[in-house]
Amino acid sequence: MTKTADTTNSNLEKDPEDWVSGDEPMTGAQQSYLKTLSEQANAPELFSMKLTKAEASKRIDELRSKLGLPDR
Repeated sequence: MTKTADTTNSNLEKDPEDWVSGDEPMTGAQQSYLKTLSEQANAPELFSMKLTKAEASKRIDELRSKLGLPDR
């Protein structure tokens, strides 16, 4: 099944698994933010350069929750 872009909802509302570009490497911004969050959470093992955009987004959300940060 081919994934297609859904223009009716923003990517902020979609599950990262449904992103058309979710299997691409994480962005530089995601990499930087994930590294910062993993350091703040004293969990450097949660940072990996090999994550996809979707995986990085999920991990960022998990760390934000762990740190008690508000939803984006």
